[in-house]
Amino acid sequence: MVARNALLYLSRQEGLKDFATRFRPFKNLTTRFVAGETIDDAVDAIRQINKLSCTASFDHLNESVTLKEETEEEVREYLRVLSRIDATGIRSNVSIKLTQFGLGIDPELAYKNARSVVVEAAERGNFVRVDMEGSDVTQVTIDIFKRLRSEFDLNTVGIVMQSYLRRTETDIRDLLKIPARIRLCKGAYNEGPDVAFPDKKDVDVNYVKLMRMLLSSGTYHGIATHDERMIEATIDHTKKENIGKDKFEFQMLYGVRRDLQEQLARDGYNMRIYVPYGKHWYPYFMRRLAERPANVWFIAKNLFKG
Repeated sequence: MVARNALLYLSRQEGLKDFATRFRPFKNLTTRFVAGETIDDAVDAIRQINKLSCTASFDHLNESVTLKEETEEEVREYLRVLSRIDATGIRSNVSIKLTQFGLGIDPELAYKNARSVVVEAAERGNFVRVDMEGSDVTQVTIDIFKRLRSEFDLNTVGIVMQSYLRRTETDIRDLLKIPARIRLCKGAYNEGPDVAFPDKKDVDVNYVKLMRMLLSSGTYHGIATHDERMIEATIDHTKKENIGKDKFEFQMLYGVRRDLQEQLARDGYNMRIYVPYGKHWYPYFMRRLAERPANVWFIAKNLFKG
């Protein structure tokens, strides 16, 4: 837990990125979790993913934007992404973070920027997933999503929910009434015990409970996990409740458990890979390290090798 908290703290120190990338093991490992810095890099990665019978979700990495002009560039980037998806024929949707669209400046700005992307996706028959971030913006993220969902249909915009937050069961029950397409993940931000379950076993118990709730709702959801126990619990539930493989999808992160991604696709499950790219990859990458301590050991072990 101490190591995880330290890495989550470092994830907020983007000024360390240039220093860290001087070390080849660190730089090499980033390419495992981040597709590259440009749309072309991400397109190339998604082409390979599609060849493995998996779909994808573009994520342009940039968080906590503080300038209105930068939020407008984020919108233009996503419009370019949606255009490239059509032009290349790759099978992918997009994921957005509201803080990159100006949530920290003005929630109304974030809503308007997000809406511009959703409008474009709707016109192109694509889908936008609104990512969930830290607990300090959970409610406003849900509020903005509900506004978008009231304007666009079920298969145009969805949201992410995190099983480590204590409030999530109540939130999901509320969202299912709309209804909403939900991606369920565990969560990767540093939260206090009053907000999030501090023990992994409690996060896992809640994850299974919420997964069952989602898959029994009749709406198409994303079950996002690399934990084989969570995957087994999902498969067991779908078999017990006679829920077809086409009624949901598993989702995983680019570069994490590729063997498992490919196996589930071969077994006939829908598999979507979350593909991050962009120059602002450092915070995302450090959160991935916090989730996988073995990667920290890999860097330490290879730090002084040629």
